[in-house]
Amino acid sequence: MAGPGAGPASASSSGTHHPGYVALGDSYASAPAVPDQVDANCKRSDRNYPSLVAAYARARLRDVTCSGATTAEMTAPQGTAPAQFSALGRRTDLVTVSIGGNDVGFTTVLGTCARLTASDPTGAPCRAFFTDGGRDRLTDTVERTAPKIARVIRGVRQRSPHARILLVGYPDLFPENGVGCTSGSVPFAAGDFPYLRDKEKELNTMLAREAYRHGAGYVDTYTPTIGHDLCRPTGQRWIETLSPATPAAPLHPNAEGEQAMAAAVEHALVCHRPRHR
Repeated sequence: MAGPGAGPASASSSGTHHPGYVALGDSYASAPAVPDQVDANCKRSDRNYPSLVAAYARARLRDVTCSGATTAEMTAPQGTAPAQFSALGRRTDLVTVSIGGNDVGFTTVLGTCARLTASDPTGAPCRAFFTDGGRDRLTDTVERTAPKIARVIRGVRQRSPHARILLVGYPDLFPENGVGCTSGSVPFAAGDFPYLRDKEKELNTMLAREAYRHGAGYVDTYTPTIGHDLCRPTGQRWIETLSPATPAAPLHPNAEGEQAMAAAVEHALVCHRPRHR
């Protein structure tokens, strides 16, 4: 595959070839609670972004995304689910990977931040907690995750040497302008919204950097989802609160969020030249 228009979308449009597509990753790819759930163990939806991309590209999809997955589950079983890399093969044409958030422990971080809110709801107790001692422990964790992401990309390339690899970033969870919406369903202190926004941006920046360094593409799902964060009202938000109003896991994309992620991947398939190293 060598250039714009030569990716899976155009290859399939002729009807002569249905590319082999493997989707790897965590809950942001599997879409827990988004209808319809087709794998209870991995909390996987048939309307997650890999399914939508596969339909767009007329691809043969092997979707092994699994809620809770870390980079370790690429090469090791996750409960009864086999290692995700087992889905890869030399005839795989396209691989999308959504991974890193659980390695950073973002769910645990958000739980800690929610718990600290009561101590200073108008301040930034979460930022104070993670930067106590003069170093930002979340920034350090993101950087420690970088070599794991590099190993994932290399592992995919080793098993599927001809595949186009797209590392998919995380969508916008928090208001881009830093103005919060502290409530029972969004229990973060006012001053922690910009901090948490910046930590997510650091994670995405690291993912983009590692993709570039190791010959993969990077799909920015953050920019096209700005304005649809968890502070937006129902119908406008694509990330649900701790009390979801539409079917989705708390603090995860709903169906519209998965559609937006799929659109970003589809744009990358058409507009960005594959790179191999």
